[in-house]
Amino acid sequence: MKCSLLSRPMTCAHGWISSAVLPGDTVVDATAGNGHDTVFLARLAGPAGHVHAFDVQEEAIRSTRERMEEAGLLTPNVHLHLSSHDRLAELVSGPVKAIVFNLGYLPGGDKKTVTRTDSTLAALEQATALIAPNGLLSVMCYPGHEGGAAEAEAVEAFLSRLPHHAWRTGKYQLLNTGSPAPFQVCAFRLD
Repeated sequence: MKCSLLSRPMTCAHGWISSAVLPGDTVVDATAGNGHDTVFLARLAGPAGHVHAFDVQEEAIRSTRERMEEAGLLTPNVHLHLSSHDRLAELVSGPVKAIVFNLGYLPGGDKKTVTRTDSTLAALEQATALIAPNGLLSVMCYPGHEGGAAEAEAVEAFLSRLPHHAWRTGKYQLLNTGSPAPFQVCAFRLD
């Protein structure tokens, strides 16, 4: 994927991740959802890479498994965790080249089951410790659902505090896509 002039935030994040991940790398989809990011990451990491996907909903893990099978990417190096992303450090060994969060709720699922600020911040704390040099942490925030604005604000504040000598962080948002508009926050770890 290529990030062209004013692409959707997730398209740009995928472009940046594509530049960072090499075959054989370890990658994490911290919020598996319907498995789109898991498939994307698995293709980049290749059969020698290690892919971890987390979700608290059985429906999401099932959907991700099916999508991975259809793509021919479900290998012994793919680990689907029916678990919160705040168990990241417990279930994944570093270094990790890319970690993707797509916050909010499962598209097409129960909109009452959403990511929560406390578990997301705990997961981000663990993620920053696991990210490899020249690795990327990508967080798609959706402030429009109940609790989403507080979570998005907390994510932005957390990533804004990463030390400048070790990280480069940025925010990307299209302003005319709804109110409040979703946005992407990425943090790149310097080598």
